[in-house]
Amino acid sequence: MTVIKNILLAEDDENLGKLLTTFLRAKGFEVELTKNGKSAYELFNNPKHSFDLLILDVMMPEMDGFKLGEEIRLLDKDIPFLFLSAKSMKEDKLRGFSVGADDYITKPFSMEELLARVNVILKRIEAKETNVQEKLHVGKIEYEPELSLLHLDEGIKKLTTKENMLLRLLVQNQNELLDRQAALRAVWGDDNYFNGRSMDVYIAKLRKLLKDDANIEIMNVHGIGFKLLVKPVSYTHLTLPTKA
Repeated sequence: MTVIKNILLAEDDENLGKLLTTFLRAKGFEVELTKNGKSAYELFNNPKHSFDLLILDVMMPEMDGFKLGEEIRLLDKDIPFLFLSAKSMKEDKLRGFSVGADDYITKPFSMEELLARVNVILKRIEAKETNVQEKLHVGKIEYEPELSLLHLDEGIKKLTTKENMLLRLLVQNQNELLDRQAALRAVWGDDNYFNGRSMDVYIAKLRKLLKDDANIEIMNVHGIGFKLLVKPVSYTHLTLPTKA
């Protein structure tokens, strides 16, 4: 059974707030919309409400997004949140991450980009909460993310930290889009050009490691991200001998 995720959205632009609320509800989320930082803080601090993710505008009346993020971190050090902002300067982004944000999206942005980043954050949090040391199967390849191990035809491969973090994100988003910027921030901490080139190298390394299974493909979605495509394993039908 799918568990519905609850989102607190703080956005003072009435039209954008309504548009985001409608879009996210259409994608299966419950959304509470507030129009300023103070009311968002009061709603978050209300024991009658529980949220899985916060989406906070930076420039809001009464309490701006940065201050709101700081106050929320004092109440809950684990709740994931991301900032929406027209402020695109490097200093503003760094301040957002220093407050404790999981992501920072500059306006204007596409709804699909926002959805992709929300899903990446939620899946990462879910994986962290379960903290299971289980063996996953990517096609016919066995993967132990907690131990950074891949069981390949030629033996067991110990993954580097970044290889493991990147593969874990791909597996968590199997057959779905993994947003490039979100992956860069999650693994490298910054989505600059040089880290982007580094990630491309690691993607190439993972492709080489996963080549044992022809049903696995890491597809590049140009300028947007990656998809780990895993085709269902097909079995040939055996003809059983009939009784005489």
